[in-house]
Amino acid sequence: MIEIHPKEIKGSWDQGYVLDLHTISSTMIGYNEFGHPEFDTVRSPLGELVYRLKYRGDKGAIPSIAEAITVFMKTSEIKPDVVVPMPPSKLQRPFQPVIEVGTELAKALGITFNATSLKKSKSTPQMKDVGDFSARVAALEAAFVSDRDLEGRSVLLLDDLFQSGATMNVAARTLKRQGLVKSVFALALTRTRS
Repeated sequence: MIEIHPKEIKGSWDQGYVLDLHTISSTMIGYNEFGHPEFDTVRSPLGELVYRLKYRGDKGAIPSIAEAITVFMKTSEIKPDVVVPMPPSKLQRPFQPVIEVGTELAKALGITFNATSLKKSKSTPQMKDVGDFSARVAALEAAFVSDRDLEGRSVLLLDDLFQSGATMNVAARTLKRQGLVKSVFALALTRTRS
């Protein structure tokens, strides 16, 4: 079992947490042969697993990630009925990391997994490329739709990386307003340092 350092996050959800930092440090060490900067990056144990899954396609990281979340969930006050993954920002991946982790997590918790009740309704830029929080929220307004399949249920909204919270805030509001869910618990695996 990997060590995590959960931190509460505030937003449009009823309760939310991020489990750990993504990176501990990142130091530029020079440039590669193509002139691109290279970094010596130290990640948290969970951050390393998320990195391996998301950027290296290492599905072997999924069981350890799901175990860390499951242990946290069983000791928290969060008791959802269903796991809902954040819709992916990049559709061209061979598999979607948050969907893979969410599926395993739902099995471990003995609850439902639903990847279809919250969808993106329009294309948006990657939020890491958009400046401040208000610009991110503006870019995301009306970017999600939710059907009423989860009406009256408690939802665990799952994402891999928490930066400003803009995306999760808009998604949580959409689940509450359009989907008429009873409550939204936000859970991000890792967060950026700044």
